[in-house]
Amino acid sequence: MKKLLLFVSFLGLTFSNAQTNVYNYGFDVAFNVDWTMTNQSSPATATLWSKAAYTTASTAIFGSTPPALPKGQDGTSNTFAIVNYTSTSGAGTISNWLITPAVNVQDGDIVSFYTRKGTDGATDYADRLEMRYSTAATTVVPSGGSSGLGSFTNLGVTVNPDLLGGFVYPKTWTKYSFTVTGVGTTAIPVKFAFRYFVTSGGPSGNNSDIIGVDTFSVDRPAMAVSESSNVKLSVYPNPTKDFLNFSEKVKSVQIFDASGRKANSLQVVDNKVDVRNLAKGIYIIKFETEKGAQSQKFIKE
Repeated sequence: MKKLLLFVSFLGLTFSNAQTNVYNYGFDVAFNVDWTMTNQSSPATATLWSKAAYTTASTAIFGSTPPALPKGQDGTSNTFAIVNYTSTSGAGTISNWLITPAVNVQDGDIVSFYTRKGTDGATDYADRLEMRYSTAATTVVPSGGSSGLGSFTNLGVTVNPDLLGGFVYPKTWTKYSFTVTGVGTTAIPVKFAFRYFVTSGGPSGNNSDIIGVDTFSVDRPAMAVSESSNVKLSVYPNPTKDFLNFSEKVKSVQIFDASGRKANSLQVVDNKVDVRNLAKGIYIIKFETEKGAQSQKFIKE
């Protein structure tokens, strides 16, 4: 596992942003027994997610030039998971699930994976993939058909949410990620799920083909902030969805994301800052008072 270390210094503010891997799975071998698969398509077939196991070189199936065995994101043959249009028969709604084991996560953790479309033909049958997660103490596996979510009611990210054609679903291995929010600052066991979710799918449908996923990872930014100030104020609520309030009068604020990039200028009104336009994630707010300056971390839900 490669650890990333980033140091950014500006305006008297220093970030030490080290990323620690919490969990990773490269699909190099068949799914461990603690992974769960269920096909809840309407109607459902016996097709489930599986590890790639191609034996014939090809340019048409996860192809390359010259023809070769299909390769995963790391360039190694057959090291990825696959699912396809045979998840349903005729024309139906595909809802085929691949569920991870429990991973201890907290607010601010970054979940990522790679995915790509499996075919390189001239006609595109649109695909869609959801990454969902369950924070329930007892996980409820989806059941009851294609509309059932079980306890996986939290949506992290969707690939091609509108089922657009024209190879919008990427034809090369592409990384997708999201930041966990709403869990709390103390890590709890969470299960994640890849949901292959396609309406009008199947052999006779207008959509669905074949997709792969690879390199599933959960990483935790370990951010420390150093600031030469004795000012100790409260910033609340944290996490927040809309406004940040201050326990004492502030004169100005600056907000930076986890990589040190400054957000758009924000004004203090009634001793609070509107952060509704910020994307979900982890941020640093630097604020100035009559007593000096201070910086604190907060999470935007």
